[in-house]
Amino acid sequence: MQNAETVLDIIRERGRQRLPLERIYRQLFNPQLFLMAYGRIYRNHGAMTPGPSGETVDGMSLAKIDKIIEALRSESYRWSPVKRVYIDKKGTTLKKRPLGMPTWSDKLVAEVVRMILDAYYDVQFSDLSHGFRPNRGCHTALQSVARQWTGTKWFIEGDISDCFGSLDHGVLLGILGEKVCDGRFLRMIDRMLKAGYLENWQWKATLSGAPQGGVASPVLSNIYLDQLDQFVEQQLIPEYSRGEHRRKNPEYHRLDARMQWAKRHGDHAKAERLRKLKLSIPSRDPEDPEFRRLKYVRYADDWLLGFAGPKREAEEIKQRIREFLSITLKLELSEPKTLITHATSQAARFLGYEVKVQRCDTKLTASRRSVNGVVGLYVPQNVVRKYCALYSSKGKPAQRGLLLHDSDFSIVAAYQAEYRGIVQYYLLAHNVAQLSRLRWVMETSMLKTLAGKHNSSVSRMARKYKTWVKTDDGPRRCFEVKVERGGKKKPLVARFGGIPLKRARTAVLQDIKPPTPNRVYRTELVKRLLADTCEMCGSRNHVEVHHIRKLADVNRPGQPDRPAWVKLMAMRRRKTLVVCRACHHTIHAGRATSSTRRSLESDVLGN
Repeated sequence: MQNAETVLDIIRERGRQRLPLERIYRQLFNPQLFLMAYGRIYRNHGAMTPGPSGETVDGMSLAKIDKIIEALRSESYRWSPVKRVYIDKKGTTLKKRPLGMPTWSDKLVAEVVRMILDAYYDVQFSDLSHGFRPNRGCHTALQSVARQWTGTKWFIEGDISDCFGSLDHGVLLGILGEKVCDGRFLRMIDRMLKAGYLENWQWKATLSGAPQGGVASPVLSNIYLDQLDQFVEQQLIPEYSRGEHRRKNPEYHRLDARMQWAKRHGDHAKAERLRKLKLSIPSRDPEDPEFRRLKYVRYADDWLLGFAGPKREAEEIKQRIREFLSITLKLELSEPKTLITHATSQAARFLGYEVKVQRCDTKLTASRRSVNGVVGLYVPQNVVRKYCALYSSKGKPAQRGLLLHDSDFSIVAAYQAEYRGIVQYYLLAHNVAQLSRLRWVMETSMLKTLAGKHNSSVSRMARKYKTWVKTDDGPRRCFEVKVERGGKKKPLVARFGGIPLKRARTAVLQDIKPPTPNRVYRTELVKRLLADTCEMCGSRNHVEVHHIRKLADVNRPGQPDRPAWVKLMAMRRRKTLVVCRACHHTIHAGRATSSTRRSLESDVLGN
C-alpha cells in the first residue's frame, strides 16, 4: 500500500500535466490518507465540538478508520446533516451568517477529499488567486496590487451576493466532471453537498452552496471560482490590454525644450519656473487611446480589478463579468457593493485595506516624480475607530471585566496577542502609524484592568511594569510581566508593545498557517496511535485517543487526589492520551479516582 505523500505526489503530478483524474475513489481505501488527515485536523478548535450525532475526535482509533473505509468500499457511507448555528457576520452584529458543524467522521472523510482535490487542482489554479492556498494569503494578494498595478485609473470592486451559499451544485459537479473521471467519487461529493442541515432539530435540504464550516468547502469554492479567474485572465485581460507604452505627452516635452533653451541662454529664473510647471504634468499621455491595461486579483470571493483606460470601458468590463457570473456560474453581483472607483481621487476597499493611487508632485527621486501612479495601501480610519471602540466605554479607554480574575501575566499576554494580530495585518499600509491611537487605547485599557484587579491606579501599574526593549528600529517602550519558574527554567515573559509601527514592504504571511511539509506527515500523535500501546496500563489491544479541549483544564497542581490520567497529561503537557478501551471507559465513567463523586472528565469537557 502506497504511503500518503506518495499518493498525493502522484495526484499533484497529474494535475501539473493536466491529465484527467481517473479511478481516484479507490484512494479512499488507503488508511494512510486518513492518518494524515487526522494528524492535520485533530488540533482544530472544532474537533471537540459535537455535531448532530454527538461524535467528536475523542475516541479516535484505527478501528474507526477501518469502519469508515469499509463503508466507503461498499458505497454505503452516508454524510450526516450538519448542525447549523448562526454567528455574527464580520464587522456587524446585526447580520448573521450560517455555520455548519459536521460530525467528526464526516470531517475526517472531507479532509481526505480536500487533500486529494487540493493536490490535483492547486497546481492548475491561476496565479491571480490567493485564497485558501499554500504560501498565499491576504498579504500576497495586497502586495501584488501594490507592486504591479502602477498607472491604474479605475478600480472595479467585486462583491458576489452570498457567494458560498449560492454555489450551484449542478455547475460545480459539471466543473469537477471535466477533469475527475470517476463516477463514484463524484457521487460521493454530490451526496456531501446535498446532505442537508439541522436547524432547531428539523432537517432541511441544501439546494445550493458549499456548507460554511465544511472542511472541503474552501477547495470546492476555489474550483468553482477558478472559472471566473480563467474568464478574466484568458478573455478580458487580452481584450482590454494593448500597447507597450503610453505615447509621449507633447506638452511635457514642449515645456522641457523651452526649459533647456532658457538654461542655455542663462535665464535661470525662467528655467526654474518651467521646471516646476513641467513637474505638474505627466511625461506620458494618460489619455493615450492606443494604451490599455487590465489587472485582476482574487482572494476567496473578494476580487478587485484595476483598469487603465476610460470609464466607459470599465463599465463594459463590469457588465461582462456580471453576465458571465449570471449565465455561466449562476451567481449574482451585489450592486450596492460592486463599485467603479476613480483610483486617484477615491479609495477602493479590498481585504480590509483602502487601495488608492498616489499623486505627489513634490516627492522626487532622481529628478522624477517616482510616487505618481504608484498604488498605495492604507489603514481605513473607520477600522481604527472600530478597534478602539472594543476597548472603550463612553469614548474613553475602559477596563475589561472578563479579565479581572486572570493573572497579570494572562492579562498582558491577552492584550499583546490581540494588538500584535491587528498590527501585523496592517504592516503593509503606508499609514500604519495611524495605529498609534489604537496602541494608546489598548495600553490604557490594559493598565485600567490591572489597576482594577489590584485596587490600584493606572500610574502605579505603569511604573511597576514599564520597561524598554531593543528592536531593529531602536529601543521601544513596553510593559512586561515575568513569571519566575525556579531552577534552570527560563521565566515566562508577557509583553505589551515593543512593535514598531513601521511599514513593511514585503509580504508577511501571518494570515495563513504554513503548510506541513509532505514528507513529515506522521505527527507525533499518529506515531503513538500506530504503536498500539495503552499509555496508562501498557496493554496492546484496541487503543483509542482520549482528547481534551484545553491543557489548562488538567494543569491544576493544587487540586487534591487528581486521577492518574490527569497527572499523566499534565506531566507530558499533551491534550491527547492513547489508551485502551477499558481505560478510556474508566476515564469517561469517572472511576479513575475514588474520592470524587463528580468525574473530573466532566469538568475538563465542560459538561
